[in-house]
This record gives sequence, structure tokens and C-alpha cells, in this order.
Amino acid sequence: MKILHTADWHVGRTLRGRSRADEHREVLDEIVAIAENRAVDLVLVAGDQFDRAVPTPESERIVYDALLRLARTGAQVVVIAGNHDNPRRLTAVRPLLKLANINAASSVAPPDQGGLLHLATRSGETARIALFPFQSKRGIVKAEALMTGDPDDHQKEYADRCRRIADALCADFTANTVNVVVAHLTVVGAATGGGERTAHVFDYYVPADMFPVAAHYVALGHIHRPQRIPGRCPIWYAGSPFALDFEETHGEHRVLLIEAEAGKPAHIEQVPLKSGRALTTIRGGSLQLEQLAGTTGDDFLRVIVEEAPTPGLAEQVRDMFPNAVDVIVARPGETGPERKAIDPGELRDPRNQFQRYLKERGIESDELVRLFGELLEDEYASPSA
Repeated sequence: MKILHTADWHVGRTLRGRSRADEHREVLDEIVAIAENRAVDLVLVAGDQFDRAVPTPESERIVYDALLRLARTGAQVVVIAGNHDNPRRLTAVRPLLKLANINAASSVAPPDQGGLLHLATRSGETARIALFPFQSKRGIVKAEALMTGDPDDHQKEYADRCRRIADALCADFTANTVNVVVAHLTVVGAATGGGERTAHVFDYYVPADMFPVAAHYVALGHIHRPQRIPGRCPIWYAGSPFALDFEETHGEHRVLLIEAEAGKPAHIEQVPLKSGRALTTIRGGSLQLEQLAGTTGDDFLRVIVEEAPTPGLAEQVRDMFPNAVDVIVARPGETGPERKAIDPGELRDPRNQFQRYLKERGIESDELVRLFGELLEDEYASPSA
């Protein structure tokens, strides 16, 4: 059985107000072509098809057209909701997607109620696919506990519940089937890509050993850097299909192709993706930047000007670099935040995570921290919390 794993399309994402719809069309064309040319039997889309819960009609056209074309290659298609997707919208269109041979999961469900798929593919192999869409901590830890308890206890409760869910979903994996998990989760040990929603990465995480040795492959979405996570079975993030934000500096974008057969270890191949405009950061004083003018092609640019601010400086830089979407005045030698692997010891409550977010961006504002705290308290106190 040939399996294609992709995730984190984030269709609808803009870059400082600039549309990236054409780039999304191009990269999804590329992914469909790979599925067709490699005669893929099963396509796994591991969440965050959209960038926002209420996508535009254009974004919906792009995503649903891509899913339909993937299905027309003859492959079975499985898609789950990520934290950026609206599970209710996915539930609403699920019957229509099913008519096109696309299986969609909007929320975690018991194995006998759609949480475990049994799919016969054209390869002759049968797949058992455990579906683990994004699981919010609010669905597990009650609002009162979030307000009064210890954050470490909240995290332990979240991780324990996710482990029990995985155990239930994977209980019927057999030696005669290709056993796959598709999930939208943060797994401890993953190195972030830079464009993720910080609170949903650092406040919702699970251990890698919750996935069983009986799984041929675990297809993950949520983290934008493609990578393998050490575990009892092959566990992979596909990553985003192209750079979504300037913080995504890893420069690696791909889909994963898996060849799996019942009773045998899976073989994983990384297939690079070429579509999408590069996001490039350049820096220097005015004289240094003048020398770079006209050399950056069609890259979207973040320009860091290392000199004292003067009236009209930003306009001068944009005249030199029409594709500049960010112009930042910075101290000479100042560097961006270092991306590290997720460490449970660094994970704290939302207030600390917000302060971390501000620090990474060089923002010092006690007023912002105070307002965030008030907003958080109002949210927890609301009936929907």
C-alpha cells in the first residue's frame, strides 16, 4: 500500500495582508500530481486545511477542489480537523465529501462510531486508520480546574486522556492489516517550525510512547517543520507545504510517501515540494541594502534596517524592495528567537506563554500583559468556557 501524508496547508493565510492563494493552488497541484504519478492508494491530510475557522469562499474552493482531485486519482482520502479548522463546518460537508470517497473526521469518536476506519484499497491491502483530530484541553479540563488548579496537573490530565483515547482507537490493530494513526497533536520532542499558534503548541502536548508498536505509521499535523519523532513506531510530521511565515526558517517542505504491507516495517520516502515563494530576511544599513536591491527575485522580504530611524526610512526601503512586506528597524547584530524542541519543563500557564510570545518578538509592555490577563479571566468566566 502506498500512502501519501500531507498536513498544515493553512489555505487562506496571508502575509502582512498579501494573498497567498496562487501559491496554495500551485503547491496543491504539485501534491495532486505526486499522488497521481506515484499511484498512491491512500492520502492522509492531517489537519489545518484552512488557516481560520471561517474561511473565505475562495479558500473553500481551493481546499475542496484539491481534496476532490486527490480522490479522482483513485486514492482513498482521509482528512481530519486541526486547531485552525472549524469542526462544525467539516461535519456539515462530511456527507458530501463521503460521496466523493473522502473520509472526514471533525472530532474524536469511539472506534465503532467513526473513530477507526476500515478501508480496502486498490493495492489489495486493508488499512485500519485511527482518527485523532485536534483535541482541545477545554474538552478535558474543566474551566474551574483551569482557574484554580496547577498547570502541571492540567497537562497531566490532558496527556493521560489522550493516551486513553489512542489506546481505544488502536485496540483493534491486527497483524493482517496496515495500521495507521492520523493525528493533529503536539508530541514532546518536536522542533517547532515557527508559524504555529503558540498557545496550542505549548499548552497541548502528548508523549510519543502513546502510539503503539503495532502501528505501521503515525501521520501527524500541527508542527510546521517536517521531522521524525523517536517512538515505538514511525512517527512523522509532514510539515507545511511551503513557508507560511518568516519564522519558518528550516527551508524544508515536502510530503511523505509510505510503502506499507501487513506484517512488515514501513518504508518512508521524503518527497520535496518546489512551489511557493521563498520568504527571505535581509538586514544591514542603508548602503548595504542598496547593494542588494534587484537581487532578491520574487521572494517576499523582511528587511531589517540596522541604523537609527529617520523620517521616510521605511518608504525608501520599500522603494528599493517592492516585495518587502516587513520593514523593521533593529539594533545592529540583533537576531531572532532561537527555535528549540518542545520541553515539558518549559511549558507553563497561558499568561507565561503570552509573556514568552512577547519576549520572542522584542515587545516589552506590562499593559499588554495586564490586558491579556483580564481577557483570559473573562473567557474562563464566560458560560462557553
